Amino acid sequence: MAGGGPGGGSDPRGGPHGAGCGRLWRLLLLAWLSLVGTAQDPALGTPARVPEPPAPARPRGTWGSWGPWSSCSSSCGDGVALRSRRCLRTSEEQPCTGDPRQYRLCQLQGCPSGSVPFRAMQCSLYDNRPVLGTSARYRWVPFHGAPNLCDLNCLAEGHNFYYSFGRVLDGTRCSPGSPDLCVGGRCLSVGCDGILGSGARPDTCGHCGSGHGSCVLVHRLFQGTDPSSGYLGYVNVTKIPAGATHIKVTDKSRNYLALMASDGRYVLNGDWAITWPGPYEAAGTLLTYSRAPDGTESLEAPGPTHEDLHVMVLLQEPNPGIEYQFWLPRGHPQLGRSDTSPLRQPQPRGAGSPPPPEPPLTPAPTPPPRPGVFATEPPLRSPPGWSQDGAATGRCGRCRPPKGRSQRIRHFCQSDFVFHGRILARRVVGQETRYEVEVKAPYRRRFPLVSREYLWVPNTCGCPPLREGGEYLLMARRHVNREHTLNRILLQDDGYARPWTPREARLVREAARHCPHLRPP
Repeated sequence: MAGGGPGGGSDPRGGPHGAGCGRLWRLLLLAWLSLVGTAQDPALGTPARVPEPPAPARPRGTWGSWGPWSSCSSSCGDGVALRSRRCLRTSEEQPCTGDPRQYRLCQLQGCPSGSVPFRAMQCSLYDNRPVLGTSARYRWVPFHGAPNLCDLNCLAEGHNFYYSFGRVLDGTRCSPGSPDLCVGGRCLSVGCDGILGSGARPDTCGHCGSGHGSCVLVHRLFQGTDPSSGYLGYVNVTKIPAGATHIKVTDKSRNYLALMASDGRYVLNGDWAITWPGPYEAAGTLLTYSRAPDGTESLEAPGPTHEDLHVMVLLQEPNPGIEYQFWLPRGHPQLGRSDTSPLRQPQPRGAGSPPPPEPPLTPAPTPPPRPGVFATEPPLRSPPGWSQDGAATGRCGRCRPPKGRSQRIRHFCQSDFVFHGRILARRVVGQETRYEVEVKAPYRRRFPLVSREYLWVPNTCGCPPLREGGEYLLMARRHVNREHTLNRILLQDDGYARPWTPREARLVREAARHCPHLRPP
């Protein structure tokens, strides 16, 4: 029936029965929507799709081992070698990540003089051949102004156009003077591992692929030794250990930097002779020495050094400060140790002192030292049966080392240094013998003592007898001359030097109880 007023008809939205049917209809509609995967968003009034769980990621294949390297792409100069690997995967696995090919730089002997460059040789292969769809023929030379460096871009000789003949051959330089090479149409840099495109770079210490945390910077300022007392001469600044890289030493004064090798020979500004600025070779690296008109000096070397270098300064005026820095591999034995000591001077000398004679292969007569040089110490005694002439001619008496409890106590109480040391090297310097000693354990030290020291003996007769590689218990004194240009450890000819044993170490500790105002170590 059509029409209807307020009291007629059966409107489902009116009356108690109509409201109940409406709610049931809406519940059925929502249940149906949930079955088909949609729902009614009450806030927006728009259907929202129920999210589905993501599909599990497909595993990737794994690479097989690398094959052998191919032969080099060139017969001389630079070239590349290739090796490849296969991706091992099933139909359900994704392809492997990474490059299936790897290229390595192979550097051969240089090409003979007059040889045609590699890129020019490739361009010349198209000489007198028709190009551009015409019968015109040209001679071709390399053109380096094109955007793609690894295309074979060749300029028609005598004309103002170039033509690209495709890619250059693998191993061609990207541009003249560039270290980068073209491989597969791409310009790749050579890593420090020799692999093109690897991105491997040496760290500050020169090690390939070690990362930035593998090196430690040593950066210090030397401000010691004020010559207010009138002292002019050589003073030790620091020791640059073997393995150091990126070395730089700077001095801004009228003083002169000096450099000594580990064998005691000067490299720069030694023996009171000033050398010219320029390049010098030392310790397996190229050193650059510069000096400005205002007196500013610098020593720079890339390293790594193959042996220790001793930096010194020849004082002419008060020292305003010498700045030095270098890099060492983390874990280097010199890290954490003091690299300077007033005793660790290879061979400092004062003004007016003669340079040391060259070390003879066999003992030879040398002039005696100038009187008064060692005035703050008593005259150096000679062992019984030994004389200066005997030292020069090799006629030495028998060594008579001290023995017994009383001698041990006397030497211990009168010595500035008592330590367990291992003899590393021996060298005759004039009428004296210099030993390089590794200090293994100190028992007494009135002055600073570092891990390696020079021990001087005032004769060449081998008294006391110390052999290289041997370990000894040594009792020595500090020796400073009148001009304060020598400051070293001196072991007298009759000094206490006995092979180290646990028993000897125990007896030395007991000797400390007998020294006045000295407690046992």
